[in-house]
Amino acid sequence: MEAAGSFTAVSGWGMVAIGALAIAVAVAASQSSTETGALNLWLASAVLSPLLMMWMMVRKARRAKMPLLSGPGRKFVLSFSPPMVVGALLTFVLYRAGLLEVIPGVWLLLYGTAVVAGGAFSVKIVPVMGLCFMAAGVLALFSPVAWNDWILGAAFGGLHIVFGIPIARSHGG
Repeated sequence: MEAAGSFTAVSGWGMVAIGALAIAVAVAASQSSTETGALNLWLASAVLSPLLMMWMMVRKARRAKMPLLSGPGRKFVLSFSPPMVVGALLTFVLYRAGLLEVIPGVWLLLYGTAVVAGGAFSVKIVPVMGLCFMAAGVLALFSPVAWNDWILGAAFGGLHIVFGIPIARSHGG
């Protein structure tokens, strides 16, 4: 029975917090005088955001008295993690190749892929959110470089907030 359920420990309020952080980072990164400076701000956010989300998920799981890494939770993590690892590795490779302008699109596409894959074991709205991230990734790849921080802010900020609120309201936080 445990393996047949949905993973509901995704924290909607955690997503809202991550979204607010991403909007702040987008504003700060857009003011950066260099692409590397903006990238460093986004990388700091990429480290802080998962830590914040894990903390919020642990709190939600404890309140609901449910195991965090139950059958669906394990499947979520195993499906979500590979695209995230690929994104980290490609970030390093693209940076070394001097292709900073494609990093935002790659991040959004792979994060979207991770959310779609992990979302297969979560509530129905999560894969839809992943598809929206993938669409933002396509937009980032084919838009002017000057738009990158704003697209990242709209996606990581706006989408987390827009999808996080209904998740929080419908699934206990």
